[in-house]
Parts: sequence; C-alpha cells; structure tokens
Amino acid sequence: MAERKLLAGHAIRRLRRGAGLTQAAMAEMLSISPSYLNLVERNQRPISATLLIKLAESFDFDPRTLAAAEPGGGSEAIRRRLAHPMFADLAIDRNEVEEWLASAPGGAEAFARVFDRMGEGDGAIAPSDDPVALVRREIERWRNHFADLDAAAEALADELRLGAGDLYGAITERLRAKHGITIRVLPADVLPDTLRRLDLHARQLQLSEVLDPASRTFAVAFQLGQIEAQAEVDALAKAAGFTDRAAERLYRRHLLSYFAAAVMMPYARFLRGCEATGYDIELLQRRFGAGFEQVAHRLTTLQRVGARGLPFFMIRIDRAGQASKRYPGASGAALVEAEGRCPLWQLHHAFDRPGDLVVQLVEMEDGARWLTMARTVRPQGRRFGAVRAEFAIGLGVEAALARGLVAASGIDLTGAAMPIGIGCRGCFRADCPQRSAAPAGRALIVNERERRISALTFVGD
Repeated sequence: MAERKLLAGHAIRRLRRGAGLTQAAMAEMLSISPSYLNLVERNQRPISATLLIKLAESFDFDPRTLAAAEPGGGSEAIRRRLAHPMFADLAIDRNEVEEWLASAPGGAEAFARVFDRMGEGDGAIAPSDDPVALVRREIERWRNHFADLDAAAEALADELRLGAGDLYGAITERLRAKHGITIRVLPADVLPDTLRRLDLHARQLQLSEVLDPASRTFAVAFQLGQIEAQAEVDALAKAAGFTDRAAERLYRRHLLSYFAAAVMMPYARFLRGCEATGYDIELLQRRFGAGFEQVAHRLTTLQRVGARGLPFFMIRIDRAGQASKRYPGASGAALVEAEGRCPLWQLHHAFDRPGDLVVQLVEMEDGARWLTMARTVRPQGRRFGAVRAEFAIGLGVEAALARGLVAASGIDLTGAAMPIGIGCRGCFRADCPQRSAAPAGRALIVNERERRISALTFVGD
C-alpha cells in the first residue's frame, strides 16, 4: 500500500516561529527554497523523508510528533465533528476544512477542543467532562498507534519466543522469575465477579477459571505491561495532560491493553500474517491465539511509518445500538464517530446470525464506499444462569483498498452498494423507507394528498 502523505504545515510553522526564524532563514537552514517551505506550511506540499530528517537534525525533535499534533486530529477528524446535525445547513466540504487547517490551525484546534468538551442535551449544547470522550479524543489524536509501545512489545515478544513456544507459559515464567509474581487460576466461586486480580500481599496474579486461553494470555501480558512498559505508559499519560483522574486511569488501561495485544500479535509478524492471509480474521485468531475482538482492535493500529497496514475502523455496539468502543484509526470513517447509526447497515443484523461474519458493501451520502464486516462476540465471565452479554463488532475499510481481502471474495467492489447514512438526524437521503426522523434543521412537509415512500418528507427533499 502506498504511503500516506504527511501534511503538517501547522507544526512546521509553529516550530519555525518558536525558533524565531523567518521562512527565508529556515529555508536556508534546510537547504530548500522559501517558496517550497511556504507551500509546506500551507499544507500544499507533503513533508518528504529528506526534509523530515533535516528538520529532526536541525531542531532536535521527535518526527512522530508531526503526525500526532494535527489540529483536532486532522481534516478527517474535523469533518466527523462537522457531520453533527447542528452543522447540517452549512454544507462545509473537504476543501474548506483543508483551507481552514492550513490558514488557522489554532482556530481549528480550539473548535475541536470546545466541541469535544460539550455534550448534546435537549437540542442545546451543554458542558460535559465525560472521561470516556476525553480518552477517545486522545486515542484519536494518535490514530490509535503508539509506536513506542509497539516497539517495546515487539522486542519483548521476540525475547519470549526464544525461551518457549507457548506465549502464556513464557509470560508466566517471566513474571515468576523476574518479578516474583506467580499465577493462580481460581474457581469461579472464589472470584464470583472478578476475572483478574493482583494480590500484592501474596505477590500473586489471580485469574478466574472462566477465562478462555486467549483471555488468560491477554491478562498475564497486561500484568507484565504494568511492570515492564511503565516508562512508556507514564510518558504517554503525562503528555495527554488529563486533569480528570478517571480519564487518566482509563487511558492507562487502554495503553496497557494495547501493549498486551501487541505482545500477543507483534507488529511485523502480525502485518505479514494479515497480508499473507488476505486479512482472514479467523485464521489470524488461530495463528496468534487471540479472540475476534482482540484481532479486530489490532487491525485499527497498523500505522507504523514505512510498514502500514490497511486503515480499518472498528466499532462495538449492543442490541440497543449504544457504542461502547470506537476506533477510527487512520480510516477517517464518519460511521464510527456518528452518534446515530443507519439501520440499513448490517452491523445490526449480526445479532440475527451469532458467530457469523456479515459482509456488506455500503455507500455514504458523500460517495465514500466501504467494505464492512460485522460479527457478534460474547465477553468472558458468564456462568450458567447469569446475564449473558452480547455485542456486535463492526469493521470497515475503504472499498478501493479492499480488493485483496478474503472477505471481499465474490463482491464487485465497484458495483451496487447499500446507500446508508449516519443516522436519520444526520442523513439527507430522500425517500428512504427506513427513515424514523427528519434530518436535524429541516422542517417536515405534511401533504394529505399524497403518500411518498418515506412517511417523513422534509424541506429540501
């Protein structure tokens, strides 16, 4: 897959101004023309690898911060925010967003921060300090790819492989021999409402017997990450600058989960496996000893510079349509961020076919086409007679990039696709038989002399 262009003119401009340099002076330092630097700062030219190296050598900074510091998470993230129904009548297109980011990056970042700290209530905007929303914004800022964690996990996984072929056994032995922590699997009656618990007094990690092998491996890898990836996690948590303690703890838990998954599915080996199998999720599960949800999440993280995977998004919903996980990754998919979801998207149909992979080609109002996959999962921890939780995991990738996927076999990716939206309040498709509400900001039209396909027609329909 071709490398994505790195447009970070705002960061270069900030770097130049911080050093007190004019464009001419900085261009001379970098051995480029002032006109080229001007184009870079205006996001009309991507940053080349050569220029990136010169910047790093001349100004002593980490090049990865260029990608992580895009105002509001970049143009796609800003567009997802602008997809909110309250902006429906403005018709802001992609070019306007790009111009805004290029000319006023500070204003775009300010908009993003204000929007993310507000919640919707009774048609008005009300303050919100939701820790989950704050953490999601920070994860999105990094596009759910944490290079330092990946590198540390990959080195650790390689070291563990040298000692034993069984990853669970290798981690268990490392925890015992190096950190003095033993593993004990306890009956469900002893841990009735708990899956994993660290007893510091006994130096013992206690696991419930209800956990399957993949979940046990994840649990011990998570514990090892708390010890051996502490420096990387501390640095990322400090850089996030959370003032809310709950948000910081949620973020740390996400980072440790990321590390655990990266130990189970080391980046280079996992990417090779994806490309060799056509991103066959079931085969990847067996090859890496992971669960469906673990593999699905890992697919959203493959953004290593020079070795990128396909830009998948992931979302997890319950039967009521409530989203408990959203990872747009580098996909820029509005499907993930939208509060509403279209019932014509077969993400919801996965509940009717438990365990089956439901594949669908969909097309958004702006013409974007996605190959989506959905499957149900049941979290660990259920005992007989207990409430049984069930979720649907949705995955998606741009249709134009999906030709090599096994899930795309037999599908004409340029052919007919299901027209969907981001929920009725944010969708302006006319005559949709599934419509349950008029778009936000559009007045209803009631005509007693005719009945159209949709019972709800609106101004502009």
